[in-house]
Amino acid sequence: MTGPVPLADFPVSEFEARADAAQRLMREQDLDALFCTTEAEMRYFTGFRTLFWQSPTRPWFLVLPADGAPIVVIPEIGAALMRRTWVRDIRTDVLRPYRVIGMPMGRESSLRMPLVDFDRMRAACPGLDLRDASALIQRLREVKSPAEIEKLATICAIGSRAFGAAGRLFHEGQTLAEAFRAFRIELLQQGADDVPYLVGGAGPGGYADVISPPDSQKLAPGDVLMLDTGATLDGYFCDFDRNFAIGQAPDTAQRAHRTLFAAIEAALAVARPGARCSDLFQAMSDVIEGAGYGGGDVGRFGHGLGIQLTEAPSLTRFDQTELRVGMVLTLEPGLELSAGKTMVHEENIVIEEDGVRLLTERTPPDLPVI
Repeated sequence: MTGPVPLADFPVSEFEARADAAQRLMREQDLDALFCTTEAEMRYFTGFRTLFWQSPTRPWFLVLPADGAPIVVIPEIGAALMRRTWVRDIRTDVLRPYRVIGMPMGRESSLRMPLVDFDRMRAACPGLDLRDASALIQRLREVKSPAEIEKLATICAIGSRAFGAAGRLFHEGQTLAEAFRAFRIELLQQGADDVPYLVGGAGPGGYADVISPPDSQKLAPGDVLMLDTGATLDGYFCDFDRNFAIGQAPDTAQRAHRTLFAAIEAALAVARPGARCSDLFQAMSDVIEGAGYGGGDVGRFGHGLGIQLTEAPSLTRFDQTELRVGMVLTLEPGLELSAGKTMVHEENIVIEEDGVRLLTERTPPDLPVI
């Protein structure tokens, strides 16, 4: 009788390389171990992927020593699945041997364990020195391996093909709820594993916001429909949107679409190793403001992308993160058409030695009409 099939999102060598890279940084920073409590880090270091993270009742913990393989502390319900990963050390008490432990504590981090349990853990480990390892983990995850980039390129291609079917998916008189449902089904039929994120909006010449759930509003001539998808493949996300005019494209919407297209072109021109996130933001902002638009109050024009829908870094005016080969980013400029009316556009890219490569199929400069 054969045993369970190992999880096959990546070869073991991929996870060994991630652990080795983390441990080099840990030794530089005199950390005895990393302690992680969130899904993204657990998946990144072990390959353990399950929807059971939706249950707050079950905590899952990861300890990566400065030397050796990862150690996990998990409930018995997850043990069989964890044994299909490369992790072999599953324990119930692992922190006592270590003195200096890094864990994510900074922006966008979360504890994901009861605070009373965290306090009990610290009390049980006298002399424990907990330090912020947010920057360490961010630096690791910002640069994707070739295997990760292949996953991201594949899910972006799936999303592009689904958007390419817009002409048969969307039509006048269709409700937003029906449009969302049709697009979600198309993504799955094109090969996506799941569609955990799908938002958008529609309205005459533009839309009021970019994070709405669908409702019973019917698409009408002159409406601009926007869908923004975060579909997944083996736990890796695409994250991009497309705009479509229903029946006819109003001049104001057409001009806004061309401006957003030009803003992304400007970002593509400066996206290369050594440039900074703020450079990309500024390139897009200059085009939008030069065309006479405000950028709204979104605060950023893109972000990192990978095993989470939004990752570090952020394309903002203040983020000085330097672009490195292997970074996967979204370019997401937005503009304000008028009070209460906006348009956004988004593409996904990877930074390469000689510049940038689009992972999504580029939208045309003219607003597509359905």
